[in-house]
Amino acid sequence: METGKNTYSEIVSQTAAWAQALDLVRENREALLSLTAGPFDQVLFTGCGSTYYLSLAAAALFQQLTGRAARAVPGGELLYNPQTALTGGRSLLVAVSRSGATSETVRATERFRSEGRGPVLVISNYGDQPLAGLGDLSIVIDRGQEQSVAQTRSFASMYVAATAICALAAGRQDLLEAMSALPAAGEQLIARYEPDARRLGENLELDRFYFLGSGARYGLACEVNLKMKEMTLTHSEPFHFLEFRHGPMSMVGPSAAVVGLLSSSNRDAEGKVLAEMQKLGGTVFSLAEAGAAVNIGNRIPEAVQGVLYLPVLQLMACYRSMAKGLNPDRPTNLSAVVFLE
Repeated sequence: METGKNTYSEIVSQTAAWAQALDLVRENREALLSLTAGPFDQVLFTGCGSTYYLSLAAAALFQQLTGRAARAVPGGELLYNPQTALTGGRSLLVAVSRSGATSETVRATERFRSEGRGPVLVISNYGDQPLAGLGDLSIVIDRGQEQSVAQTRSFASMYVAATAICALAAGRQDLLEAMSALPAAGEQLIARYEPDARRLGENLELDRFYFLGSGARYGLACEVNLKMKEMTLTHSEPFHFLEFRHGPMSMVGPSAAVVGLLSSSNRDAEGKVLAEMQKLGGTVFSLAEAGAAVNIGNRIPEAVQGVLYLPVLQLMACYRSMAKGLNPDRPTNLSAVVFLE
């Protein structure tokens, strides 16, 4: 596999970066507890592209677990429209960037610090770039570094770190301990479901993909949707489960795939949406704890199992890209780092 070899390698090797992310959170436990203790009015997660979607998932999880206000905002919006995100009080800023050099995120973080808005926590894969130097604390997962443009291993490693930080801030030692099972579970998923990912990805009769996820899984649905766009140049959109029925379902037919990131807590309602899309002729592909096309299993608590939804869908995009004669390592019109002129 010459074309796409980097992307493929980064997807199937990512669990080692998950393990490093967990180790780093454990090593920085006391500093993270101090930083996330507050007081502040809100926790802001920011990033661009993939890391904005990571921020959506992490902010939802932080608020779910801690009961404290958290939200996600794109780096560009925090830079140019800060009044829509910042309050008059203090905030904790969690700045997320694979490269640590993305212009909007770096500049927004510099402005946040210069205005004395509150402390900064950085999550990145590169410690020698500007963003890491702006953090009161920086979690740098260098095993998540990539040669490919589209984020796969990097995203997953940073999301594992963010998930562990949310559990730590909530005082949920049980969740942190349960996360130690994630790398082994991820390896099992990749080995078991890679053929399914390839089969669906290489089905070129499908011309549109819809990724459904609710709660913290919505940000993950946004991310795998982006992988489909970037790598395969296929029409793709993310939606919350029930929102998909309010108009977008009109696009479902024999050429549409509807991919559902099912929760356990709302399985009945979400499952009914997928069943309805199947009746409309769509190809339905589901991921869940059990009883789905991809069974995550392993009984890892729902709140901290989110990263397990990613590898199979990343592989699906990788295989589709190659089936279309594209190179997933070098998506059209994209570069690994975006700089403002």
